Parts: sequence; C-alpha cells; structure tokens
Amino acid sequence: MAKIKITVCMGSSCFARGNQQNLAFIEAFIKAHDLEADIDLAGARCENKCAMGPNVVINGVEYNSVDEKKLEKILTKLICKR
Repeated sequence: MAKIKITVCMGSSCFARGNQQNLAFIEAFIKAHDLEADIDLAGARCENKCAMGPNVVINGVEYNSVDEKKLEKILTKLICKR
C-alpha cells in the first residue's frame, strides 16, 4: 500500500498562523495511531499561498486554513480507508 504523503508549509506566514501547532498535532497523531511506517511527513518552503494559510498538502490535495480539528477529520478519514 502506498504511503500517505503529508507536506506542511513551513513558510513564515503559515508557520506563524498555526502550522507550528499543526505539525506537532500531525506528529502526535502519527505516533498515537502507530503510522510511522505509513506516512511520509515533510516540510515545504513557502508556496506563495499565504492568504489561504496555514496550508497542508496531503496526497497531492491542498488544504487551506487548516487547524487541528480539520486535520483530525482528514487524517482519520484517510486511515479509515486503509
């Protein structure tokens, strides 16, 4: 089965607007669900979409204005499909 690829924008705007907390949430979610082998987590430089941030890309789908609640829904849905 293909790995889930998660890319978190670490540009200064997204980072300041919540991706610092979102990254910590994603890391904790991965660990809590024993998904270390199933998820490829990476940071990205600014993609110039700051007005829509914080931004996260999961399996090629861009999610904007993400927070922990939105991420939990997305990640739970993804792991349930596996």
